[in-house]
Amino acid sequence: MSPHALNWHTSSYSNASGGECVEVLEHADGAEVRDTRHRDLGRLAFSSSAWAGFLTSVKRGEL
Repeated sequence: MSPHALNWHTSSYSNASGGECVEVLEHADGAEVRDTRHRDLGRLAFSSSAWAGFLTSVKRGEL
């Protein structure tokens, strides 16, 4: 399946023009993150445990 056909979610911090934000695709193996303006330049992939650790740190205000 093409990465463009998947259900990516735009950051809630995105401004009205769509600038300066990222999109996230969560799946069974973890998550992927890409730049909203430059989707074709690739994405970063994170394992489930790394993504869960990141989200926990964000929720605690550590990042």
